[in-house]
Amino acid sequence: MHFGIALFPTIGPRVKTAQQYYDESLGLADLADELGLDHVKTVEHYFFDYGGYSPDPVTFLAAAAGRTRRVRLGTSAVIPAFTHPVKLAGKLAMLDNISHGRLDVAFGRAFLPDEFEAFGIPLDESRARFREGLAACKRLWTEEGTVFEGEFHRFGPVTLQPRPAQRPHPPVYVTSARSPESCVEAGRAGHNLQIVPGVLATEDLKDRLATYRRAWAEGGHTPGAEKVHFSYPCVIAEDGAEARRLAALDDERNGAAIGEAVQSWSRVNSADYPGYDKLADTAARATYEDKRAQNKVLSGTPEEVTRQLETIAEWFGPDIGISLGIHSGHLPAEVARRTMHLLAEKIAPKF
Repeated sequence: MHFGIALFPTIGPRVKTAQQYYDESLGLADLADELGLDHVKTVEHYFFDYGGYSPDPVTFLAAAAGRTRRVRLGTSAVIPAFTHPVKLAGKLAMLDNISHGRLDVAFGRAFLPDEFEAFGIPLDESRARFREGLAACKRLWTEEGTVFEGEFHRFGPVTLQPRPAQRPHPPVYVTSARSPESCVEAGRAGHNLQIVPGVLATEDLKDRLATYRRAWAEGGHTPGAEKVHFSYPCVIAEDGAEARRLAALDDERNGAAIGEAVQSWSRVNSADYPGYDKLADTAARATYEDKRAQNKVLSGTPEEVTRQLETIAEWFGPDIGISLGIHSGHLPAEVARRTMHLLAEKIAPKF
């Protein structure tokens, strides 16, 4: 089990400025590098407090690349539907070179109707655009004289410059929230998997992971070579009650942010997103106490969080990556720094 951090802002200018959030987050990237953590990730979202301070993860990660030396830098995720593949492949290849081959690329479909509407992309094209954009990026990274004839994009012959520093290309992850089909496709294609456990019941999550690993084997890929990352909100303190109080506060405010962002699902539907209309019913979401009891939020003393992680390892295997959501912006950056120190010094060595 290896550990890194995921930076997912759920704030807007009413809470703090974007400049302040970026300064704090870049400082946390520095600390992750100093503490020997595995990775730093950030997201792509628009408009809302839910992720809106991170419309371009490549920009943030390029800044982090210039300040760090060892830690891997990950997108979680970039959205092919919103960017032409020539542009996206070029930006990511450039970042891989700037970071000296430390980039991990997770691709995602996105799920907020307002984002699709702003880009003029129908929700029902989500899956097809995701597949096409990912395939185009991989070809641009690895081929010369690429000629691409897709449903949405046609170009070539072109030869991308720069080529990625990592050959044949950076590690590719697929971000999946609910879809079993995404897990099957990722496994068969030999892509790594990134999952947010908070949106699925534990048994469903076990099933998704088993489905992915079966598809990986059926695709003829090397057994055990797949990489799986799970993301969890996390607050750690020597005072367990204080950690839990802060985690509950952060969870409440994160919940309000996502609740606002998903309201448009009450007026739209899409065959590419079965069941997503229920996201608008924010009242049905689990409480913080439920999430902590189900190990979907990690909080407490180092000993308490260690026990939670031991249970997670029993459920899903000990060879997974853990991305800890340590700074949404609602809590002081010092709380995130304390969590990272305790993780690196008292928890990670046990795994």
